[in-house]
Amino acid sequence: MSTFAPAPSRAPFKSILRQQIRMEVTLTARRGEAVVLAMGVPLLVLLGAGLTHATNVPGDDRLGFIVPGVLALTVMSTAFTGQAITTGYERSYGVLKRLGASPLTRPGLLLAKTAAVLGLIVLQLLVLALVGVAVGWRPHVADLLPAVGVTVLATAAYTGLALLLASVLRPETTTAAATFIYVLMLAAGGIMFAAPDLGAAGWFLLPLAAHAEALRDALTRDTEIPLSIWLSLTLWAAVFLTAAAKKFRWE
Repeated sequence: MSTFAPAPSRAPFKSILRQQIRMEVTLTARRGEAVVLAMGVPLLVLLGAGLTHATNVPGDDRLGFIVPGVLALTVMSTAFTGQAITTGYERSYGVLKRLGASPLTRPGLLLAKTAAVLGLIVLQLLVLALVGVAVGWRPHVADLLPAVGVTVLATAAYTGLALLLASVLRPETTTAAATFIYVLMLAAGGIMFAAPDLGAAGWFLLPLAAHAEALRDALTRDTEIPLSIWLSLTLWAAVFLTAAAKKFRWE
């Protein structure tokens, strides 16, 4: 007859990480405002501005201008606005502090959040791209790799800015600041109409406009992405990820 011998121990880190990623995705999907911000607004812009003449766009290919801009807007919605607001409240409520002290560890928590955001962005971009194709957009898939590259840089830049705001501001102030920046970028970022002509300097001031223009170059115009756009998004990513790493607070 065998003797019961309990042997409690921590679950493997991969298992803990996988469960936390699933939890992050589930919690995001349950927040109605996050879903509207990440999918509802971009989809409305795509259909409203892409299928009607409510706004004036440069050139004759309306969907070729609108759809890449909407894809860039979606990245910003998820990686910046939604993440800044969520992280700000989790820090205020003590959630980050408790999770950081759990077997997940603080680096594990940041990794889980990053993986969840990337997974959501991939899913959202795929859905919106398929909607765009269904209504008549014809992208150049041969230039997909440069489009993915600038999207990764934009995601890193927005993530750094989101974590920075969530660390140094109160959650209510973070919500207001993130929403204001989102609306400002939507208005001036060249999503529904041409962005202000600021020359190469404009890409350093308006990362959403730089990302949207890069996606148009790669997916619509079949041209090389300007070096100034690569440099601007790289600079945004480096500056804000570094600042977030130095200033991030868990409580």
